Amino acid sequence: MIYWALLGLGTAIGLPIAVIGAGIGQGIAVNGAMQGMARQPEASGTIQTGMIIGLALIESLVIYALLMFFMLKPLLPDIPTATAAMKNTGATSTVTAPGS
Repeated sequence: MIYWALLGLGTAIGLPIAVIGAGIGQGIAVNGAMQGMARQPEASGTIQTGMIIGLALIESLVIYALLMFFMLKPLLPDIPTATAAMKNTGATSTVTAPGS
C-alpha cells in the first residue's frame, strides 16, 4: 500500500520537478553565456560551444526522468485494484472506479 503511494508520487512528481529544474538551469546557463558573449565578442564561438554542450547535459536529465516515468508507470495498479486493496486493509478511500 505504501509502496503504491510512494511509487505514484514519485512517478507523478518526479518528471515535473526535473523539467522545472532543467528549465531554470538552462535559463541560468544561457544568461551567463549571453553576458560572456557581450563582454568578450571575440570569444563568442567558444562560449557558444560550451553553452550548447552544457545545455545538452542539462537536457539529458529530463530525458532520463522521462525514461524513468515510462518505466515506472506500468508498475502502478489500476484504480479498481487499488480500491480493493484499500478495502481489504480497512483504509478509507475517496478514489472511486469509473462507472461505479
